[in-house]
Amino acid sequence: MNIKKLLTAVVFGVGSLTIAAVAADAADRKVVVAYQTDALPSSVAIANGDFAKETGYDIDFRKFNSGAEIFAAIASGDVQIGYVGSSPFAAAASRGLEVKAFYLSSISGIDEALVVRNGAGIESLNDLRGKKLAAAPVSTDHYQLLALIKSLGLSERDVQVFAIPQPEIVASYNRGDIDGGFVWDPALTELKKNGKVLVTSKDVADRGAPTFSAWVATSQFAADNPKFLKSFASVITKNYASFAADKAAWGPDSDNAKSLAKLLGGTAEQQAAALKNLTLLTPEVQASVAWLGGGEKSGAAKILKDTAAFLKEQGKVSEVLPNYGNFVTADALNNATN
Repeated sequence: MNIKKLLTAVVFGVGSLTIAAVAADAADRKVVVAYQTDALPSSVAIANGDFAKETGYDIDFRKFNSGAEIFAAIASGDVQIGYVGSSPFAAAASRGLEVKAFYLSSISGIDEALVVRNGAGIESLNDLRGKKLAAAPVSTDHYQLLALIKSLGLSERDVQVFAIPQPEIVASYNRGDIDGGFVWDPALTELKKNGKVLVTSKDVADRGAPTFSAWVATSQFAADNPKFLKSFASVITKNYASFAADKAAWGPDSDNAKSLAKLLGGTAEQQAAALKNLTLLTPEVQASVAWLGGGEKSGAAKILKDTAAFLKEQGKVSEVLPNYGNFVTADALNNATN
């Protein structure tokens, strides 16, 4: 081979390696993120592209109806990050799915509630015996509805509980087939049109069954992409800080509320009202032992374990792990606040 051919081969080889490296890097920067219909300040960053812009990743956002569906997608390998509730989270972790919560979206508040239908004959908790109630399967609402019934000294023999998706809950409620539903928005707003809130998620938490919602990542993705999680967490924090500091920017006539309505459904007015129901935590509080910090001693890990124990009593899971510390991490929050 003469020198000209040799140089050509070398240049071509280097060029091919460079193209392959760029292609591999682009592939590594793709991620599928699952979200739900809850009104969250951070959902605006899905609508306006801030998550993709700040992280530098090609993000495929996919909407799901429940955390159980999201965990099924994570288990299949189709999704790497998802927004879920603590009950399906506890169930998935107990079954061995390796995921980590890295940001808490909200904790038990008034954004989830048991709404009872007008004319159903339910004026207080004492009237639930013999009634038909519903919640989304393996959701935090389902867990809290069952926990509420147990706290009243009742069982599913005394109260019929239907585990059905939220769209079916709304339809059944409007037909009069069920007497109430434990739901979140947009179903919460729909049910309240012909009913009243009997008890909220916060009320049930005060009875000993606290819950939370969180962003989780597969353990492998979290280990391989710490900078992504840091940037993702920073975007959430930015939107939460804006919501806390400037209520007018999130009111019914705001661009933010309109963006949420376009992404999640409903009206801007409904989305703005739903935002007011949230109970949010600052990054500093989340990163403390009270929530995501401290491994096995963290508040979130304890909630997961307690929830798993309850689910086992109900026959929903077969095993409760010794501890759930490996399923929570404050790393992204610590990095984001440094």
